[in-house]
Amino acid sequence: MTVETFNLDAPANFRGLHPDLPITVYHRHLPHWRQEGASYFVTFRLGDSLPQSKLQLLKCIREEWERTYSHPRDDEAWTAYAREITTSAERWLDEGFGVCHFRERRWCEDLRERLHHFQDQRYFLSCWAIMPNHCHAVIQPFDDYALEDLLGAMKGVAARHINAALGTNGAIWEEESYDRIVRDEEHLWRVIQYIGRNPQKAGLADEVEWRRWIHPDWESVRWRFVDE
Repeated sequence: MTVETFNLDAPANFRGLHPDLPITVYHRHLPHWRQEGASYFVTFRLGDSLPQSKLQLLKCIREEWERTYSHPRDDEAWTAYAREITTSAERWLDEGFGVCHFRERRWCEDLRERLHHFQDQRYFLSCWAIMPNHCHAVIQPFDDYALEDLLGAMKGVAARHINAALGTNGAIWEEESYDRIVRDEEHLWRVIQYIGRNPQKAGLADEVEWRRWIHPDWESVRWRFVDE
């Protein structure tokens, strides 16, 4: 697998972090880096997907980070924080806490349709995995479309469909998503394998075929999921 990583050319509709182009950063609970034309690894989750005990741990991580890094905080400090928060949260998400709407195939299929709805019009979606309480994807927004707006639209329609069918109302998703710019081809390969293996690692081996997808154009040039 390592040899294949270094022998693969970048697939179409992928651009990693460009060293010569400007980067903008905004902060909510997490830092978010944006660069026009870049591809992103994103994770978004249902609002009840982490129990209070885990949310408290995330709060403790934040407090410790704030004590360690005083103002003004540079990009390295924010990167370290984002990495720790994201790594911890993604590990806990696989425990399957919460209502887990996407255990049901109908809601998994509905979210799949939302993910693909504006494919090749507003973004290029290259792969995804839909887990019971969260979703991973690699996406490249087109010019004039902000990543957060694209994800918000996908999540909003999926939430309306679930609420209408169940006779419920209110927020379904955690508002803020985890996202990072994919740095280069080697990083992309690791991200794809992480996404592709996530269903099996979470004990969903029998459902792998409908829980994950990679663009056939990428598969044709050997950018594919490699199961362990």
